Amino acid sequence: MRILYAIQGTGNGHIARALEIIPYLNKYVHLDLFVSGGNADLNLPYPVKYKSKGVSFFYNSRGGINYLSTLRKLKFIATSKEIRDLPVENYDLVINDFEPISAYSCKLKKIPIISFGHQAAFASINCPRPTSKSILGELILKRYAPCNSAIGLHFQNYDNSIFTPIIRSDIRKADPKNHGHVTVYLPAFGNNELIRFFSQFKSFKFELFSKHIQSPFEIDNLKFSPIHLEGFTKSLINCHSVIMSAGFEGPSEALFLGKKLMVIPIKGQYEQECNAEALKLMNIPVYKKLDLETQADMLYHLHYGDGVRLNYANLTESIIENNILNQITLSEFMVA
Repeated sequence: MRILYAIQGTGNGHIARALEIIPYLNKYVHLDLFVSGGNADLNLPYPVKYKSKGVSFFYNSRGGINYLSTLRKLKFIATSKEIRDLPVENYDLVINDFEPISAYSCKLKKIPIISFGHQAAFASINCPRPTSKSILGELILKRYAPCNSAIGLHFQNYDNSIFTPIIRSDIRKADPKNHGHVTVYLPAFGNNELIRFFSQFKSFKFELFSKHIQSPFEIDNLKFSPIHLEGFTKSLINCHSVIMSAGFEGPSEALFLGKKLMVIPIKGQYEQECNAEALKLMNIPVYKKLDLETQADMLYHLHYGDGVRLNYANLTESIIENNILNQITLSEFMVA
């Protein structure tokens, strides 16, 4: 069987998840990869057959999405051509992780497609949402990458079609320690904003990971590093606390390690607002911005708050065998 695995390259979470999924898929099928999106900081150590600039979201320096920059970089005519030209008809199945070009190509050519990932979980009405739902946000979750069926991943099993997170092997095998530092990953904020805010926490050392730098540097109690998977993983495993955006993979890993976690959802990104609501229900502190009120509450939590530890089971191979490839016996999928 031939499968195309289409991966959203906006942000690092989709790539990190793919690193765990690809080896399992390679055991059973002839697999090709398609990656679209232009602002992830991680690379796949596997051959990528099809690439596209895709539809990526870009951030301003104040914690929100830069819609003007996002629209400027969106080329409608070129994207429409990519949808027509992507040869999804050469595959028996497309597995889609919130990737729009392959989704609409399959819709156009009537090719079977399964949505597999975190955004797929929102096909269920049981997933936590903010009190005030966003009509536009719900529309994006539903129409950005439409698929025939959905197998979702979330912090908890909110529905029968939703499984707990896929945790990276490096994190799953780790022996977490507390070296006293706070790991920070807030990609929607500029370095100046981060320096202004965290330099006030004199009693803590911060290891901040920034997409805006090429080389590491230090200012007082702040150590800045470029985004690098190995460096971030080491910092996360050995940290005292974690402060990050309300994505999915990062908070999931912090919860698995039992780290003290605080999140700030990216403004205008509805999925992160939904994630923040789910985390809030799990007693994880959620903040809106980097201001004095946040500073006081965050400082209290750093000193006196508790971590939440969730021992997520390793279900990756089971999900692939029993939920993705279950239409036909595995023997018919085996690679010659």
